[in-house]
Amino acid sequence: MNATTHTRSDDVSLADEEAVKEVLSNAVLGLWDVVNSLTRLRPSTKDRYRVTIFGSARVQPGTFGYEETKRCSAALAEMGCDIITGGGPGLMQAANEGASSAPELAKSIGIRVDLPFEQEINSFVNQTYEHRTFFTRLHQFVLTSDAFLVAPGGIGTVLETLMVWQLLQVHHLNDTPLILVGKMWPGLIDWANQSMLSGETPLANAEDMEIPKCVANADEAISIIREHRNIWLRQKNESKVE
Repeated sequence: MNATTHTRSDDVSLADEEAVKEVLSNAVLGLWDVVNSLTRLRPSTKDRYRVTIFGSARVQPGTFGYEETKRCSAALAEMGCDIITGGGPGLMQAANEGASSAPELAKSIGIRVDLPFEQEINSFVNQTYEHRTFFTRLHQFVLTSDAFLVAPGGIGTVLETLMVWQLLQVHHLNDTPLILVGKMWPGLIDWANQSMLSGETPLANAEDMEIPKCVANADEAISIIREHRNIWLRQKNESKVE
């Protein structure tokens, strides 16, 4: 039998730059469709209640902010909450350190992003995930968290906070506490109220401003999460009975 050479009519020459760009663009969009479909899958019940703690990488051990974040995380771990952070130093390390004080009750998780200037994962993390982009990293935070606690932080912390706020606003997340701890956050909410609601055309709804809950200290944050986790536990037990 003689071999026959087939030339597909839709083959694209690498010399055709515009056609190559179109193929790559369509392929990437197709991959995103696959990712979007897969991320629609959710477990009917979760075995673990998980709290993500966002906060600055710059805060040093021994400072009030560090020790208070560690104390808060330790209290949540004693309650049976897994603690998730970005896995780096500063307040992320404080949260992981607090979680590691109760290893029999809680996991200490780090979800880091690969950056050329970024430090290694902190030593208190016992389960690590690594991402190449901020987008996929933030997506994992959203998929795995039952509550978000935001300590003082810089631009990265603000980015994470606003993303969660927006997802709650459009109901891609539901019934997920977003708790902002400390003196720096009420100013952000005040700015949003004044800038988005006071103009001739409101740029947001008044109820959107109620989504983040500002609290003065860790004890208030712990109280909110305890109440939310108790509801989560009741719903989990009811689903087992059914």
